[in-house]
Amino acid sequence: MLLLNAAARLFYAQGVGATGIDTITSEAGVAKKSLYNNFASKAELVAACLDARHQEWLELYRRRLDSARTPREGVLAVFDAYTDHAHLAYQDGFRGCGLLNAAAELPAGAPGRQVVRRHKEEVEELLAGHVAELLPGKEERAARLARHLAFLLEGAMARAGLEGNDERLKDSRVMAVQLMEGL
Repeated sequence: MLLLNAAARLFYAQGVGATGIDTITSEAGVAKKSLYNNFASKAELVAACLDARHQEWLELYRRRLDSARTPREGVLAVFDAYTDHAHLAYQDGFRGCGLLNAAAELPAGAPGRQVVRRHKEEVEELLAGHVAELLPGKEERAARLARHLAFLLEGAMARAGLEGNDERLKDSRVMAVQLMEGL
C-alpha cells in the first residue's frame, strides 16, 4: 500500500513519465526490490495506481448514491463524486483528472490506458442507468443524453484541471440539472 500511495501521489503531481522508480521507492521508504516483488514493471504499477483511483472514485460515488432518492439524484451523484474526487487531489495541487492525465502519457494498448477506458465507460454506464430510469421506454434518447452528460462532465473536469479549481465542475452540475428539466 505504501508503494501504491507514493506512486499515485507522484504520478499525479509530476506525471507518469517524469516519475522514476527510484523516486517512488524513496517516497514510499521501501527498497526497489520491494517494488519488483509486488509489480513486474512500472507499467503494471501504473495500471494498479489507476485502478486504485477508479476504486476510490467508485466509493465516493456509492456514498453519494446512498443518499440519492431519485434517478435524477443518481445522475447528480456521479457529478458530485467527480467534485469530491477533485477535492481529494487539491492537497497536492489540482491538475484535473489523474486518469486522463496518465492515459495521455501512455502508449496505445498500455494496460493503464485500458484501466482508464474502463473507468470512463463505467461512468457513462452509471449515467445511462440513471437516465434510463428517467426515460423509460426511450432507450435511444436515454443513451444519447447519458453520452451528452458524460461529455459535459469530462469537459468540465478537463477545464477544472487547467484552471486549478472546481468551478467548472459546479457549472457542469447546474447544466446537468438543466438538461434533465422536463424529463
